[in-house]
Amino acid sequence: MRAYVINEWIHPSKLTLLSDAPEPEARLDEVIVEIYSAALNFFDILQVQGKYQVKPPFPFVLGAEFAGKIAKDSPIPEGCPFRPGDRVFGSAQGSFADKVACKWKAVNPLPDNLTFDEGAGLYITWPTSYEALVGRAQLKPGESVLVNAAAGGVGIAAVQLAKALGAKVIAAAGSQAKLDICTKYGGADYTVNYTRPDWQKEVLKITGGKGVDVVYDPVGRIGDALKCIAFKGRALVIGFAAGAIEKLPLNLVLLKNVTVMGTHWGLYTSKEPERIPVVWDALLDLLASGRIKPVVYSKVYSLDEVASGLRALEKRETWGKAIVRVKNEDRKASAKL
Repeated sequence: MRAYVINEWIHPSKLTLLSDAPEPEARLDEVIVEIYSAALNFFDILQVQGKYQVKPPFPFVLGAEFAGKIAKDSPIPEGCPFRPGDRVFGSAQGSFADKVACKWKAVNPLPDNLTFDEGAGLYITWPTSYEALVGRAQLKPGESVLVNAAAGGVGIAAVQLAKALGAKVIAAAGSQAKLDICTKYGGADYTVNYTRPDWQKEVLKITGGKGVDVVYDPVGRIGDALKCIAFKGRALVIGFAAGAIEKLPLNLVLLKNVTVMGTHWGLYTSKEPERIPVVWDALLDLLASGRIKPVVYSKVYSLDEVASGLRALEKRETWGKAIVRVKNEDRKASAKL
């Protein structure tokens, strides 16, 4: 089996694909998934260097998000609704490989209208964005949302979801090319380049001087956005992809009655597990209906190009979700089954 087996902390540029890695073994609550596509995440860059909070014991296989089929020889645990050959997506350590062992409760059915490339990047970004906008900010139709880094994986998901929920969406990014992505693939109503001086004035003009009701931020730019947030606005802290943890000017939080809230979707497994199926039911309905659609970066990497893909991700050259195609899908053959 091919896999990126990690035996020591290294720089992503030194990744080596093994062709004879041992195949995964399923535990009692796990299934084996034959991987067709895997997603690249920024935390993969940190994990291989030992800089991420999740540090599996050596040796381990890199990668955490995938889409594929339940393997023909996979065990089926009691209560598991899946059968060999079912198209699924999910998350498990070891996704940059031909196969992965995964807890069956961390797997969802892949809607028929989505490819494996589109499904590979669903499991982490989309529920994060949905829970942030719906569960935390309680976004209402007609409200305005500013999405920072809107062309990225979680950003473009937030743009689409906010639109589907009836909001007016202002997409913010650092180049015209990325702003065009937000319009073309996200359906953003307005775009602003947040590298320009006084970009907040554009946002205020768009909102008639009121400011935005909700700020969605995965990069660490909430401090700047507080200059164009509405009275009683809600600011969502999703992450710090820019590299630095913000120190917010709390005088603006006070003077505008702003609510600042975080969304750490990974904690729901232990803190609020009953919320997880509610979010996925809503998302799967939206995906199956076509109201939202995963955005895949124009270059799809092969399994032996993982290092190149992570380098592009680190340099913020990608948009949407960067994907690694492990195996080509024969949709015609699948349709006959």
